[in-house]
Amino acid sequence: MYNKTEIIKDLDRIIGYIESTGELDKKDRELITSETVDNIRNYLNKGWIDIRKSTDSEDGREEAEPVIEWSDGGEYFYDLNGERYIDCLGGYGVFTPGHRNPEITKYVKLQLSRLGLHSQELLEPLRAYLAKTFELITPGDLQYAFFTNGGAEAIEMSLKLARLYTGKKWYISTLNAFHGKSNGALSATGKGFTRKAFLPMVQQTFHVEYGNAEETRTAIRNLTHVGEEVAAVIVEPIQGEGGVIIPPKGYLKELREICDEYGALLIFDEIQTGMGRTGTLWRCEAEGVVPDILAFGKAIGGGIIPMTGIVAKPKLWTQPLIENPNLLGSPTFGGNPVACSAALATIKYTLENDIPGMCKKKGETILKELKKLKLDFPKVLKDVRGAGLLIAMEFDDSKIGYYVAKKLFENKILTAGTEINAKVIRIEPPACISYESIGILLNTLKGVLQETEIEFKLADFAAAAIE
Repeated sequence: MYNKTEIIKDLDRIIGYIESTGELDKKDRELITSETVDNIRNYLNKGWIDIRKSTDSEDGREEAEPVIEWSDGGEYFYDLNGERYIDCLGGYGVFTPGHRNPEITKYVKLQLSRLGLHSQELLEPLRAYLAKTFELITPGDLQYAFFTNGGAEAIEMSLKLARLYTGKKWYISTLNAFHGKSNGALSATGKGFTRKAFLPMVQQTFHVEYGNAEETRTAIRNLTHVGEEVAAVIVEPIQGEGGVIIPPKGYLKELREICDEYGALLIFDEIQTGMGRTGTLWRCEAEGVVPDILAFGKAIGGGIIPMTGIVAKPKLWTQPLIENPNLLGSPTFGGNPVACSAALATIKYTLENDIPGMCKKKGETILKELKKLKLDFPKVLKDVRGAGLLIAMEFDDSKIGYYVAKKLFENKILTAGTEINAKVIRIEPPACISYESIGILLNTLKGVLQETEIEFKLADFAAAAIE
């Protein structure tokens, strides 16, 4: 039997931390740090402590000195001791508008003062306004929206909608794709290490090489030949967790043509690439391609509230779905008033401040300098690539990547590897990152690459090769 009095007493202390507005004293900071580590280890999963790619040792599994994230604002976050860090990770795309952007936060607070969650039964206007806004800001004839809470949930809705409309069963996805970890989304994900423990999943899913449209055509043709019809092709316009892989120019257009030829739907997973991150509002606009279904998320909540969803062509809303709007899904919190207020404010801020243009310009500045560093440190930095503020630095192996990320973090700059490993380290800061901070990043990185060259004896290898 639980001790209600003791639990309430402890919760009063914890909630007191939330209420605090000034700096906590040293005793409280030390207690929060130790309790955070213990609580994660004993009540969440101690693996969360072990896998941090920004603070771990070179093998990525040795426990490092814990850093407790406590507050944030703009391009920075602050630890429990008040130390400031430049955020060059951006929550994997969540913080495109910045941390706690005041032009977004104020509308969320105002909405909370009126209505938090909706009754589920009555009509709620913000969801309707947001759906119309998506029709206005997405390309082509995308029109009908469906709102969810997490990225995997949005992908589930995309896959289900494709089957519902086409009546077909198969999906084509790509190797190294990342679409989420719920059952259907994980089936489309193209990485063995995340899938093996849960096999079999949706077995009518076939993976082809990313960037190779002809492989997609062959797969659909062969499946069709043996009577297995394809409902949809799902693809990231740029693979994020796969290592910031940019496909050849024309790839997305070819996929559109192939899908039209075989009567399959084309699904773009723009959860990470959307909302200006890559230099256009939606990455598919860079090639002038309109999908049948576009999945969005991450930055759409303004870095404040979880918000994801899909927007699709009106033909996909067939009579069965009109007669039963819950047929596709019925997420309790999807499209709730607070999330919709955040999304509406985020879209307004994104358009008024030309976030796509900001990401494009700053990304070009970073990439230009990274290419120079690649020439200076060819044995360390194997490749740099990116679009807008979705940028990758590639190394020979994960040990080097872990080392670079760790050294950057020691200099109060947060980056991290991809979901696969740390062979690729991403630079994915908020759009509001200042040119001063970009300069600090690049100057620090130069020193870190020099340290890396010495640590891994790469300069000696280069000299030996010349001799």
